[in-house]
Amino acid sequence: MSFIYFYLLILVHPYLAMWWKSFPKAGRKSWEALIPGYNYYLVFKLTCQKPFWSLLLLFPGVHLVMLATANVSYLRRFGYYSFTETLQAIFFPYLLFYKVANSEVAFGNETNWSNSREVENRKWGDHIVFFMCVPVIGHLITMILDAVTREKPGTKTRVKEWGDSVLFALVAASIIRTYVFEPFQIPTGSMEKTLLVGDFLFVNKVAYGPKVPVTPLSYPLFHNTVMLPFIGPLRIQTYTTLEKGKYTRLPGYSKVQRNDVVVFNYPSGDTAVYDPRMPNGLMGHDYHGILNDEALWQFKLSNNLYSNNYNSSDSIKFKSFIENYASWKSIARQNLANGLFPVYTMENSEGQTHGGLIFRPVDKRENYIKRCVGIPGDKIKVVNSILYVNGKPAKITQNQCLQYLVSKKSVVFPSFAEMERRYGLENDPNETRIDFEDRCDENCNLPHRHHPGFYLLTLTGDEKAKIKKDFPSAEFQIYIPTESKTIKESNPLDLVENLSTFPKDFYIPNTPYNFAEIQIPSKGQTIKISKENIAWYRRIITAYEGHSLEEKKDGSIFIDGKKVNTYTFAMNYYWLMGDNRYNSADSRIWGFVPEDHVVGRASLVWLSSSSYKGIRWERIFKWID
Repeated sequence: MSFIYFYLLILVHPYLAMWWKSFPKAGRKSWEALIPGYNYYLVFKLTCQKPFWSLLLLFPGVHLVMLATANVSYLRRFGYYSFTETLQAIFFPYLLFYKVANSEVAFGNETNWSNSREVENRKWGDHIVFFMCVPVIGHLITMILDAVTREKPGTKTRVKEWGDSVLFALVAASIIRTYVFEPFQIPTGSMEKTLLVGDFLFVNKVAYGPKVPVTPLSYPLFHNTVMLPFIGPLRIQTYTTLEKGKYTRLPGYSKVQRNDVVVFNYPSGDTAVYDPRMPNGLMGHDYHGILNDEALWQFKLSNNLYSNNYNSSDSIKFKSFIENYASWKSIARQNLANGLFPVYTMENSEGQTHGGLIFRPVDKRENYIKRCVGIPGDKIKVVNSILYVNGKPAKITQNQCLQYLVSKKSVVFPSFAEMERRYGLENDPNETRIDFEDRCDENCNLPHRHHPGFYLLTLTGDEKAKIKKDFPSAEFQIYIPTESKTIKESNPLDLVENLSTFPKDFYIPNTPYNFAEIQIPSKGQTIKISKENIAWYRRIITAYEGHSLEEKKDGSIFIDGKKVNTYTFAMNYYWLMGDNRYNSADSRIWGFVPEDHVVGRASLVWLSSSSYKGIRWERIFKWID
């Protein structure tokens, strides 16, 4: 339901509640209840002595909380304190307001906390308010405190004090988190060594302008789910789509700039699935990549292609998968909808099960963090792991990582412990960061060969320069795990591998290390579209800008039922990549980031903790460049 209906409810509520009849009982004029905004100002002034709270009715998500607060506070002045009366005041107060308007009940004073009868009358009403602020846990804490301590005569009960404090702490936190800044924790190593796993940072939402939430009715402090204590991995949704708005961004003081570190809602997270391989059921986000994995696995099952070592005849069989891709993808989509998750091993050939598919609105998709390397209108490409923007090598930021091969023929490095001590290299036991690997190639263990092997180093420019200075004979070669393919040379297996990289099309042979040049769309830009380039824009047209798309076998394209050969973009788009280029699922995998997914700019690391080294004191209150 649109925002407008909820704001209309707030506007007409004083009339439905017949405040013009109850205001005189509170010493105000009847006409004052009929002036929009001013009526709420007076209610908060009369009941809470905080008239400025009426301004909070303007904030989506907070507005209904404040409406309920106004109703509860106002009705309590007329003696409606009980458990059921409090519930009515929160969810449907009009029967009580009718009684107030058409009875002789008087507007009373605040509760006399020295009067045990008055305190007892409101006891369970206060409990329900507090329970709704902090379900279960806070309520239990208060009950325990009530049992082991004594209330001071003449003072508010602990439930009342805690309830008021927690309610408005949540309101304030919700406003700050939505419109000013939001805390964020780095969960993966994709931004090493700029941002480390275990960094806690603040995201500045004012920089680009805060987004008005699309789904504002949510529990503050939690993004989309919360794990229930004592119940294991079960997670519950913390938002409702009862109230929904359209993308709206308030003015900011800057635009997204090239090389900004940006937090955004994961573009491929419109459909999500709990990954059974991850602790606590964390999300396996790239549903579209998972879908392709499942489609391919079902094809392999039906053709007895279990091994990854295929002969020429096996390779040809994959041509059938390409020709019937839509059918296999339909089977995969149904399997995932039925709870099957494609984790296949020799011990688990039938896959695993997951907890169900989850369809998320834009603002409730998982938060990701990457560096913006391309803004609307830029042309980007990757050649041998080097990013080019508008035909020139992109700026290499201070802590951006590349991987290098160093042959042992050129140098023999000391032990890892020594390399760690001298150059700050790390090998995290959790494998989120591996800076130093001592490897052999495929020949070094053969008895008739004497190849010395090589090192694989993940280094920033500064680290590489220091090592090169101390070991001048070392020959560094950029590591390219997979050579770029061309359509002419591709066999069916190569074409299938193309599904792993954006735009996930058989006939566009991108890899994360060699990526074809593409222009990033800008708002209002019109391009020609055809069967040759439509793959780049399918998700923009359908998922991000909400159109229907149909591609005919003769190459014609229909958008919203009309045959077209051009398309005009409704939003700006960005290209984001991790600074740890060899360990980052980024735009090279899932493509463009729409402007309505941009959350804010990463600004400050306020705490940092390593899983095996403890607190990183040198990173506390470190600004992010």
